[in-house]
Amino acid sequence: MTNHIKKLAYLFVFGLSLFVSCKPEKPNVEEPKAQLPPAKVPGVNADSAFQFVAKQLSFGVRVPGTEAHIKTRDWLIAKMKAYGAEVTTQGFKASFLNKVEIPSYNIIAKVNPAEKKRIALFAHWDTRLIAEKDENPAMKDKPILGAIDGASGVAGLLEIARLIHQNKLNGLGVDFIFFDAEDQGDNEGNWCIGSQYWSNSIKDATEKPEFGILLDLIGAKGATYGMEQYSMQAAPDLVNKVWALAKKMNKGHIFNVYDGGGIMDDHYYVNTIAKIPTIDIIQTTDKGTFGHYHHTHKDNINEIDKEILAGVIQVVTAVVYKTSDGTF
Repeated sequence: MTNHIKKLAYLFVFGLSLFVSCKPEKPNVEEPKAQLPPAKVPGVNADSAFQFVAKQLSFGVRVPGTEAHIKTRDWLIAKMKAYGAEVTTQGFKASFLNKVEIPSYNIIAKVNPAEKKRIALFAHWDTRLIAEKDENPAMKDKPILGAIDGASGVAGLLEIARLIHQNKLNGLGVDFIFFDAEDQGDNEGNWCIGSQYWSNSIKDATEKPEFGILLDLIGAKGATYGMEQYSMQAAPDLVNKVWALAKKMNKGHIFNVYDGGGIMDDHYYVNTIAKIPTIDIIQTTDKGTFGHYHHTHKDNINEIDKEILAGVIQVVTAVVYKTSDGTF
C-alpha cells in the first residue's frame, strides 16, 4: 500500500470515528405515566346521608365539654375506621362564651394514606352553645341541635367515605378533617378555633393536599349555594370547575352562579394559614345572609331536605373520583 493510500485510509477511519463520537445521544425522556381508566362515580344514597344526620342529633347537642360531644367523637372515629381510614385525633383546649380551656378534638381520617396525590374534605362537627338569633328570648341561651349547622356537613364527609370504602378509589388519597370548636364565637371573634389549630399544625409540612372543599350548612329545604367570595379569592378556578361540573350533572339549580358573600369560615384559615387552596360550599343568599334557621332552634331534623343534601354530596363525590382519574 502506498503512502498516499495509507493516508487516505487513515483519514477515512478518523472521519468515521468523529461521526460516531459526535452523534447526538438519545435524550433520556421519562416515559409517560399510564392513563388511568375513567373512574365510575358512585351514586349517593339520600337515605344514608340523612341517617348520618339523624344519628348525630340522637347524641344531643355536640358542644365541646359535654357528654354528647365525647360520644359523637368516639362514633365518628369508629365510623371512619370502619371505612378503612387511618384515624388520628388532634386534641387542643378551647375557650369560648365564658367557658375556659375546654377539651376539644379535631378528627383526621386519611383514606389511601400511601397515595402522594391527595385532596382534603372538611366539615365542623361541634354545635353552637347558644341560639342568639332565636325568636323566643327564653331559648336564646340554650344550645342548638345543629342539623344543618354541623351535622349536614359531617354527614357529607361520612357518606363520601362510605362510598369510597365500597367503590375503590385509585390514584388518590383523601384527608377527611372534622373540625371542632368552630361554632362558638361571639362579637369579639373566637370562631373556627379547630381549623386555626389544624392549619397552624400543617402550615410548614412539605407535602399537603392539592386542594380542599369545606361543607357547611348543606341540605336545608330550599337551599342554594352561591360562589362564596373568600373561596373566589383563594381558588377561583376550583370554584368555577365545581360549579360547572354541578351544572353538567343537572345540579345547577342548587349550585347557582351568584355572589354568596364573604364568610369567614374554616376555609378562610385553611387558605391563609395552611396555604391549601380551599373553597366553601355553604348556604347563603345572594345578599350574603344565612338561612332562617341559622343559630336558632329551628335548626333541627325537620329542616333537612334529603334530596338537596344528597345533591351537594353527589357533586363533591364526582369531584373526588374525577380528580382521581385526572378528568377534573
